[in-house]
Amino acid sequence: MSRRVVLDTNVVLSALLFNAGRLAWIRHAWQHHRLTPLVCRETASELLRVLAYPKFELTAQEQKDLLGDFLPYAEVVMLPTPWPDLPACRDEKDQVFLVLAQVGKADALITGDADLLAMRGVFPGRISTADELAAQTSG
Repeated sequence: MSRRVVLDTNVVLSALLFNAGRLAWIRHAWQHHRLTPLVCRETASELLRVLAYPKFELTAQEQKDLLGDFLPYAEVVMLPTPWPDLPACRDEKDQVFLVLAQVGKADALITGDADLLAMRGVFPGRISTADELAAQTSG
């Protein structure tokens, strides 16, 4: 059965951009339906914005191809307005990942972000690193 996960933008980027990288297994996991990434309008917009960063030197077609290897595997979650009342993340830009995990009933929120990892004790749900997810998935 596929695990429903929220992947923060950096995790998605690493999985997409570095085919032989440490997080490449996450890309294979969603391609083989072992993971179902959850996205919302806000997180998809953030991914689009970051893929266009000059430092990645991606052409418009390469950006489109990368999105095409992610978005078709993702489940879109509509976030309510207003957002549910959840503990606040130190970085307010990361709050959307907590809301998405809660609203989408994610099995885990996967991140390497210190502000999100600091929420483990107060967030009602599981926040894990990619390495922790790998241990759970293979174990």
